[in-house]
Amino acid sequence: MKRRPLLAHPWWSALLGIGWLLLQRSIEPVHLLSAVLLGLAVPWLLHGFLPTGRPVRWAPVPRLVAVVLRDIVVSNIAVARLVLGPASRPRPGWVVVPLTLQDPTAIALLASIITTTPGTVSCTVDEAQHRILVHALDCADPVQMAHDIQQRYEAPLRAIFEGHGAHAPSPGARP
Repeated sequence: MKRRPLLAHPWWSALLGIGWLLLQRSIEPVHLLSAVLLGLAVPWLLHGFLPTGRPVRWAPVPRLVAVVLRDIVVSNIAVARLVLGPASRPRPGWVVVPLTLQDPTAIALLASIITTTPGTVSCTVDEAQHRILVHALDCADPVQMAHDIQQRYEAPLRAIFEGHGAHAPSPGARP
C-alpha cells in the first residue's frame, strides 16, 4: 500500500490555512497553529477525493477570461433587449454541443461558462455520448451556436487543460 505524503496538496493546504486565518481575523499563535493543523489534516484526510495535480498551460487563460467577460456583457444586453423589447420574438431552442474535451475539470468549466453567459444554460453533461445539452433563450441556428461554443470556449479550455494547440479567439470576435 502506497503511503500518503503529509503535504500532498500544498495549494489546498495553503488556501485552507489562509482561509482559516481570514475567518479568525487574527494571527495569534493559537490561530496560526490551528491554521497549520487544518491545512495539513483536511487535505490529507480528503486525499482520495481531491484531484491530482496536472500541468496547466496559463498563457491562454487571460484571453479566455477576456472572451468570457465580453460575452457576458454582450449577452446581458442582448437578453435585456429580447426580454424588454416590445416587438421581440425569442426563438428558444436546444443545442447539442459535441465535446472534444477529455479533462473532467475542463468539461465542468465549459458547462459553467455556458451557464454564466446570459441566455444559455447547460442542462446536461452527457458523459456517455460525450456532449453537452444547452438550452438557449434565442437560437436561430443551433448548429452555428454549437460551433461558436466549441470555438470560443472549448478550444481554449483544451489548450489550457489538455495542451492542444488551440487558441482563444480575440475578445472582439463574434459571440
